[in-house]
Amino acid sequence: MKGPLATRPLRRGRHTMAAVTPVDEDTKRLRALVEAGVALSSELSLDALLQKLVEVAAELTGARYAALGVIDRSGTGLERFVTHGVTSAEHEAIGALPSGRGILGVLIEEAVPVRLADIAADPRSVGFPHHHPPMHTFLGVPVVLRGVAYGNLYLTEKEGGNEFTGDDQEIATLLAAQAAVAIENARLYESATRWLRQLESLNEVGNALLSEIELPRLLALIARRLRELAGAELVLIGLPQPDGDIRIAAADGDRAAQMMGTTVSGTHSKSARVLERRKSERVDSLLDDHEVEVDAARRMGGTAALYVPLLLRDEAIGVITVADKIGPDPRFSDDDLRLAEAFAGRASAAVDLSGRVARDAMRRVVAGQELERTRLARELHDETGQALTSILLALGTIREADDVPTAIDGVRELVVATLQDVRRLAVELRPSALDDYGLVPALERLTATVSEQGGPAIDLEAQLGGERLPGEVETALYRIVQEALTNAMKHADARHVSVVITRTPDSVTAVVEDDGSGIEDTHGEGLGLVGMRERLALLDGRLRIESTRGAGTTIVAEVPLR
Repeated sequence: MKGPLATRPLRRGRHTMAAVTPVDEDTKRLRALVEAGVALSSELSLDALLQKLVEVAAELTGARYAALGVIDRSGTGLERFVTHGVTSAEHEAIGALPSGRGILGVLIEEAVPVRLADIAADPRSVGFPHHHPPMHTFLGVPVVLRGVAYGNLYLTEKEGGNEFTGDDQEIATLLAAQAAVAIENARLYESATRWLRQLESLNEVGNALLSEIELPRLLALIARRLRELAGAELVLIGLPQPDGDIRIAAADGDRAAQMMGTTVSGTHSKSARVLERRKSERVDSLLDDHEVEVDAARRMGGTAALYVPLLLRDEAIGVITVADKIGPDPRFSDDDLRLAEAFAGRASAAVDLSGRVARDAMRRVVAGQELERTRLARELHDETGQALTSILLALGTIREADDVPTAIDGVRELVVATLQDVRRLAVELRPSALDDYGLVPALERLTATVSEQGGPAIDLEAQLGGERLPGEVETALYRIVQEALTNAMKHADARHVSVVITRTPDSVTAVVEDDGSGIEDTHGEGLGLVGMRERLALLDGRLRIESTRGAGTTIVAEVPLR
């Protein structure tokens, strides 16, 4: 073995002790290198491991000061700078960490060992900052693995004012190789962890798309997860509005509250340009980009940003803005841009799904309104219209009647019956008792009206307590009971109907039982069953129908209380 760790043969006899010192020194160095290797395989913290390596390097080379700089992923600066020999007070007095200029810059750019007797005498040196301890002798070696430079190991001020030797350089190179392995492993672990988190977040968003129909909640989840994974100060999701402007529909970060709901120009803003070009852009300096509105940049408080369009079948339907990466460098990487594009795809799906759900809901509402109008028109024509016609004819016969008072009484009866029909229609449209007094009084009025019209005998039992139910729950249960009573009276020829309303801390249930002819198809679309199911679906409720031909029908509607 060559170099500082080569084993020198021992002389036998009286001169054996003379050879002990160099062997002991070599053994000490070898032991220190082995310990560093053990630390490499057992230490989980990269900073702690690098600190251990610089301490060993200083000890084995006799350097007073040692440092290890880790080059950032851009290859132009340092992301870590671990030191030995410089006190915390000196660190504070020196200020910012080195930026990779001068001799340090030479090592970063050329990745070759550098040994100097006096740093200041080298023309490539740019001097030291104020309060920096004096340094003369210098040894720097690149931290390289498989041709990839990860950083540099620096040693200065060898003990006794001596210059660093070739043996020192060899030791530093061995330690630098170990540091390279540690840095690569740390970055591989960091990348694997980052990708795992990204997959988990994308899976979470994907699951939310299947279960959540509220667009604001979906966009808020996407903005939050993207900001966490990208390490950004602020994430905004903007959607075009009918007036042409772009409204911030979701925001996450320190300025989220101020930005939420604000608008940017749909024609003269960076977001508008990105929507127009349908292409993602990374802006390293917002102030230097002439398309960025100064006011928008000021409100975001950003220096750098990502702009990513939400694309749906090649149509831009929104834009994601990611502002300022957390840390000393606010600029984003290509990996951050790809991550934002992945989340933009999920956001596009959310906007599209929300739009389709809204359009489908609107179609159903319109269809329901038309059905209700058709029913009311039929009843007005068949009952109220005919009654008014009868009144008109009766008025024409009063003059010719032999018994005028009796004729007038007959007309009066027709008017009263017609008024009752009109009141019934008004109650069916929207009973005032439901708004004024709640579900139970409204059902009491409904069951009484049905019985007065020659319907079946109805027993109503309600156990709801003193507190009223939410308005949408009261309306849904009223309409379901109303439809069930109509079916029992008009289609099932029931003679008796039982209505029971019960409440638990978590839900409210309505059970309507009749002794009529039953329903042949409990899963069909007739007899208002579709309307019942749709009303309950809007409230995350459930409908169960049990019916036997000739033995009656039981309808159970359950609605959760949130």
